[in-house]
Amino acid sequence: MSELGSEELDEEGEIDIGEYEGDRNEAGERHGRGRARLPNGDTYEGSYEFGKRHGQGIYRFKNGARYTGEYVRNKKHGQGTFIYPDGSRYEGEWADDQRHGYGVYYYVNNDTYTGEWFAHQRHGQGTYFYAETGSKYVGTWVNGRQEGAAELIHLNHRYQGKFLNKNPVGPGKYVFDVGCEQHGEYRLADMDRGEEEEEEELLATVVPKWKATEITELALWTPTLPKEPTSTDGPGQEGPGAEGAPGEEAQALLEGFKGEMEMRPGGEDADVLREEGREYDQDEFHYDMEEGNINFEEEETRQSDRQD
Repeated sequence: MSELGSEELDEEGEIDIGEYEGDRNEAGERHGRGRARLPNGDTYEGSYEFGKRHGQGIYRFKNGARYTGEYVRNKKHGQGTFIYPDGSRYEGEWADDQRHGYGVYYYVNNDTYTGEWFAHQRHGQGTYFYAETGSKYVGTWVNGRQEGAAELIHLNHRYQGKFLNKNPVGPGKYVFDVGCEQHGEYRLADMDRGEEEEEEELLATVVPKWKATEITELALWTPTLPKEPTSTDGPGQEGPGAEGAPGEEAQALLEGFKGEMEMRPGGEDADVLREEGREYDQDEFHYDMEEGNINFEEEETRQSDRQD
């Protein structure tokens, strides 16, 4: 994963070159506490062992980047904080000079990722928080991408399901704060492309489409059992067929709900979502990769357009 245009500089492997002030062992190697200035302008101050950076230290790059933390034989290993030239920073575990284990990355746009890392990539369980919208992705990551079971949480609703290549896929549901759920399925549809296109380019053209199947109440929002139907149903009374149907507030929300989720890079390759105004019904909508919008379309309108 690139660092927003601030690639980490390679550290010198041979630290016997450059200027050095500090402890040495009997063999003349840098050993103990010391301070070094390397030929490329970088500096290091901290612990050495047998001529190599080992233990706690601070490495300052000439481009403004800085690493403060543990070293093992010249490599960042253990706990450490890396501040990049653009102001972003990583705080967490390192292994063999790479972000590896558990850590937090603070992006320049105030987004954050908290979770597991593997070989410099977001990998495993993690939470990405989008500062602009307050939304967050909580779930599985694979090689830096949102993939696997996850929950996409927004201000007044959330989506629960699976993701593949940063897109929702398969069965899932939208949970609304008014106390109802919309169940359905995301289906991936390929756009027409030439035969000469590479597989990676084809993956970028996949458009997830949402097909709703039913709307149900949330059990935890309805602690009391539905009333038994009576022979005379008056205003405010439940009649046959009312059981299991969303309440008036929930139904009104779904009929008049306006929401749009946009995904765009937050950090270097993260997906920022924000809500804007767009009506949808309970039939079908699709995710527009180019515009970053999830558009809800009435089935009857689409069929009419096709006939025209």
